[in-house]
Amino acid sequence: MLVKEYRICMPLTVDEYRIGQLYMISKHSNEQSGGGEGVEVVRNEPCTDPKHGSGQITEKRIYLNSKLPTWMKRFVPMVFYLTETAWNFYPYTITEYTCSFLPRFHVKIETHFKNDNGCSKNVFGDDPTPTDNVCFLDILSDPIPEKNYKKSEDLSDWVSEKTGRGPLVDGWRNDTKPIMCSYKRVTCSFEVYGFQGRTEDFVHRNIRDILLVGHRQAVAWIDEWHGMTLEQVREYERKQQEETNCKLKSDIASPGSDPAIRPSFTRSISVTDESSLKKMGVTTLDIPSSPSSLKGPVRLKSTPE
Repeated sequence: MLVKEYRICMPLTVDEYRIGQLYMISKHSNEQSGGGEGVEVVRNEPCTDPKHGSGQITEKRIYLNSKLPTWMKRFVPMVFYLTETAWNFYPYTITEYTCSFLPRFHVKIETHFKNDNGCSKNVFGDDPTPTDNVCFLDILSDPIPEKNYKKSEDLSDWVSEKTGRGPLVDGWRNDTKPIMCSYKRVTCSFEVYGFQGRTEDFVHRNIRDILLVGHRQAVAWIDEWHGMTLEQVREYERKQQEETNCKLKSDIASPGSDPAIRPSFTRSISVTDESSLKKMGVTTLDIPSSPSSLKGPVRLKSTPE
């Protein structure tokens, strides 16, 4: 099991980012969907928790077979997706990733948002993350994959017309106001001999890239979402999710599409519905509506274990 804490600062307030985060995730998911891959939203509904109060639970399927390294494709089926379950009790969130084909794979991301520049210690209130495992990510200067670079999202040239913020310059985290930080503790485990280290390293490298790109976009797109109410951004989220789901369904229905590069929902269902899983010796666990009831990873587990 590999645990790292990522700290990502932005020239925003925590209250502003509540809107910006929802907008960014919805737009980014839509942009990344197509060609039979992307994000399918299964459910998105209110939930409550005795400790954290009212929130929102979201469940998604993320199809990404073409993004896997060659060595990993050897032991996963052609149609591959992760299940993402997120509990949003802003400014605290929990996100978990599991996979029915890889029962011993589990990723958990806990997030606290604070109005500071990443200087807070032990924001999670339990065992502090070892210093060597704390990573500061700079949305201005840290490299991102070339395929994700867009001139319009380069924060060294970015200026917000609505807020007057930008551009960011070297050392911006020391004197920029407002400023906030996303504290993200990421726990990754893949308990398969011979693949554990490589898989956990691969996951953390990709999470690092995703965090950098997503937080850059939230800032670069500020003029699109700044001033929206929570109700307005939830409506935007709903429309984007409908469009994203339609993209995946149209890819499947398209007679000219290549079945080798698109997910077959029929095949996916055939190996993940309860009766088929029982024939394979796999039992399922219901995903709870409240994270406080989680005693461990929410995942499919083989029997016997």
